[in-house]
Amino acid sequence: MNEVRILEIKKSVYEDNDREADKLRERLHREKVFLLNLMSSPGSGKTSVILRTIEHLGSQLKMGVMEADIDSAVDAETVALTGTKAIQLHTGGMCHLDAGMTESGIDALETTDLDFVILENVGNLVCPAEFDTGASKNVMILSIPEGDDKPLKYPLMFSKVDAIIVNKIDVLPYFNFDIDALRKRVTKLNPDVSIFEVSAKTGEGFEKWADWLKKEIHLWKN
Repeated sequence: MNEVRILEIKKSVYEDNDREADKLRERLHREKVFLLNLMSSPGSGKTSVILRTIEHLGSQLKMGVMEADIDSAVDAETVALTGTKAIQLHTGGMCHLDAGMTESGIDALETTDLDFVILENVGNLVCPAEFDTGASKNVMILSIPEGDDKPLKYPLMFSKVDAIIVNKIDVLPYFNFDIDALRKRVTKLNPDVSIFEVSAKTGEGFEKWADWLKKEIHLWKN
């Protein structure tokens, strides 16, 4: 009986992607374009958060949005109604974006006249955490209805992001969600993470989020 060969491909796939991501990040830094990789579960409010962010920063910065999904163009169409440059990326069934896909989106969006691009990644808390997109910063959204125990279930995602947006705080009184417990769980995994409590529905908390973004964009471009 012939010996079965075992190929460890996962490491090489990640290593190749990491190299592509670093090259894209260097390119964006040269071009002074800040790329934000925004991740979350489906239904957490990514598009609503993006719309509020445009509302706060659209008059100050030239923005673009790349919406990634398995199918449909509804999110990109919604963003485009604000007058913001937007494109839809279809992943062909894949549950994440990698650096190569992201660069294709950057090329299609034509970012030379932009200061800031938001990449709305495919909605889940597993695959997107594993693939570097070449972004300047990585941010995730956790909505109140999802529960405060998500860092225990998806530690990789919470450990890799630079900031966490806790969305839908307007419904906090109706859910058994402990903000203090969430902060303790998150900072145990990621001591330097910034946490913002917001409501995309009411606009509460978006000033602090917008201020953080402006600071990070300024640092990136200078």
